[in-house]
Amino acid sequence: MKIICVDDENLVLELVVRLCEELPQINEVVSFSSSPEALEYMKNNSADLALLDIEMPKMNGIALAVKIKELHPDISIIFLTGYSNYALEAFKIHANGYIMKPIEKEKLVAEINHALSSKAISKYPHIFAKTFGEFEFLIDGKPLHFSRSKSKELLAFLIDKQGAGVKRAVAFAALYEDELYDRKMQKSFNVIVHSLKTTLTENGIGEIFEMNSGELRINPDMFECDLYRLLQGDVQAVNSYRGEYMSNYYWANMTEAFVDKSLIK
Repeated sequence: MKIICVDDENLVLELVVRLCEELPQINEVVSFSSSPEALEYMKNNSADLALLDIEMPKMNGIALAVKIKELHPDISIIFLTGYSNYALEAFKIHANGYIMKPIEKEKLVAEINHALSSKAISKYPHIFAKTFGEFEFLIDGKPLHFSRSKSKELLAFLIDKQGAGVKRAVAFAALYEDELYDRKMQKSFNVIVHSLKTTLTENGIGEIFEMNSGELRINPDMFECDLYRLLQGDVQAVNSYRGEYMSNYYWANMTEAFVDKSLIK
């Protein structure tokens, strides 16, 4: 994630930059002491989040935010200011946050984390794992076709594990409840694994599925998922849950029970 910081007060700017650089999810912080300088930079560069002072000479932070959003509509904006009277204007342009100076570290970190967490969720909006009800894996709203039903189930099982590595024997036991994992079935399971990898690769998303040191896993950063949204407290996801989770697979009962229990609290 990349952040730009704009403030004509050097001490404040240095403080904000230092706090941003301490956050693990931020890869780059670029700072500016004037609005025109920042705007010129954004004409040829992008960022995930802009932290903007409001009272600045030549161009205030509200005007700068409008121009930056014209160039990069998806950028998040957080205002850092000593004036409360700009709040209405700020939220009219859909600012993600409005922090009063002097800046408190905890407040700044919380606002940045909130803004960037929503970025992470929407990074791959065209790939969606639907786990509420019966499982479906959609690309641009269309269910992905699997030549083998067990390959689809394997993908569902790995999504249920939320990115954790799973031993082949463990995955096999989930998909073939009463079968012995002997040499014959190991070969059969290898066909399922290969079929899943082929299907994903043919649809341009092969990197979502990883095989390392005898373990299988999916990369949860490569797609959206209603379960993951719910676990992150997304209100829309919570409201869309109707008490059924991957209802076509028996092994999903444990996660379903966990979700039910967490929503009761």
